[in-house]
Amino acid sequence: MRRLIVGPFNRVEGDLEVILDVADGRVREAHVRSSLYRGFEQILQGKAPLDALVFVPRICGICSVSQSAAASQALAGAMGIKPPENGRLAANLIQSVENLADHVTHFYLFFMPDFARDCYQSQPWWHAASTRFKAVTGTAAGEFLPARAGLMRAMGLLAGKWPHTLTLQPGGSTHPLSASERLRLLRVLREFRQFLERSTFGDTLEAVAAIASAAELAAWAERHAASDFGLFLRASQALELRALGHAGVAFMSYGAYELEAGRWWPAGVWAGGPALLDPAQIVEDVSHAWYADAEAPLEPRRGSTLPLADKAAAYTWCKAPRLGGEVVETGALARQVVAGHPLARDLVARDGGGVEARVVARLLEVARLVPAMEAWAEALRPGIAFSFEGELPAEAESAGLVEAARGSLGHWLSIRRGRIHNYQIIAPTTWNFSPRDAAGRPGALERALVGVPVGEGEKAPAAVQHIVRSFDPCMVCTVH
Repeated sequence: MRRLIVGPFNRVEGDLEVILDVADGRVREAHVRSSLYRGFEQILQGKAPLDALVFVPRICGICSVSQSAAASQALAGAMGIKPPENGRLAANLIQSVENLADHVTHFYLFFMPDFARDCYQSQPWWHAASTRFKAVTGTAAGEFLPARAGLMRAMGLLAGKWPHTLTLQPGGSTHPLSASERLRLLRVLREFRQFLERSTFGDTLEAVAAIASAAELAAWAERHAASDFGLFLRASQALELRALGHAGVAFMSYGAYELEAGRWWPAGVWAGGPALLDPAQIVEDVSHAWYADAEAPLEPRRGSTLPLADKAAAYTWCKAPRLGGEVVETGALARQVVAGHPLARDLVARDGGGVEARVVARLLEVARLVPAMEAWAEALRPGIAFSFEGELPAEAESAGLVEAARGSLGHWLSIRRGRIHNYQIIAPTTWNFSPRDAAGRPGALERALVGVPVGEGEKAPAAVQHIVRSFDPCMVCTVH
């Protein structure tokens, strides 16, 4: 058996190493290491509760809005208020702009450049992938980046700036849109739709969102082979990415985008069938993380983050969150499976949900999200309240559970004597890249890497890169 350390990873937000034990040309065991401690949870202790809205967006420059949304929901729960209709719609739009930008950025700049690697030169699709996605020289970035910049104008209209906006507050949005701004927002969304339908899909968003099975997806890919999504599906079929990187765990979603009757994409768990999500079953295990041990895994509202850098059994700064004692995977695939989309469920039923399914689910979300954003923008009513005010109690406990692009994000807030007594965060990559727990159960990525082929002399196996990037890790969120 030989040990291979892969890292640091490029095109990944933050510091990551993957330690692989390889035998007979395949990964026998994997350990995922988050190698940077940041300490936001400790920084927040003793601060005024509303200060969380200033600090937590700075956890990450990619998903800062998601951090703001989780914090504002936790504070709203503590204050016992709900935003007005305009505030709810504006919050949905602000969150969805960031999630949409994250999904498409991941596809164009983080994931697809791997197919331009020289190791794939013998593949019939390699020339197209290299021409389109090779770093610096590929044509895709030249089209995508202006389109993304255009989309982010929506964030300016809705939130004033990005990242680290303070527009999301417990009572709604503090930036009411005028009638002219609403029209400009609709134009921005229309222009981004045109880019997606022209380049990403080569088809209408509604047609992509209506694909209901793996067989329909394969037929669609043949008809739209010249599109960027079609190129990915060609490469995926040739490399059999459908069978690569299956974690074999349940899928979890907190639900996303508030509607009057509940969340548009519902909360839940999928383990071969639907189940209700009970957030009270969430605990954090630190047995293999560089933190002081507790007597048992703790609920986040009782959790602690006390660094212990010389802990003998540890190998990462990432905790091991568990739901009812079980490992779960979170992200776009989990959201769409829990929400009941037939394509996502068929892909999981066929292959268990590996690299191909995760990428397909992200682009499926893109196709579903833009029309919803157009409807939410249409429903805004300028001139009516976008936010309500409320009073913070001196004592309270609350949680804000949202869906970032990468998956389920939770903030747990405890207020004592008018100050933050405890603040705990579990980010999506904390779930997906968790280490082993006290029972020795690996996290989702650690499981997904077992059995992956590694060629003699390979130092950064392409298959490992595909699997890691299919989760779209954000390591700075993982360690806060």
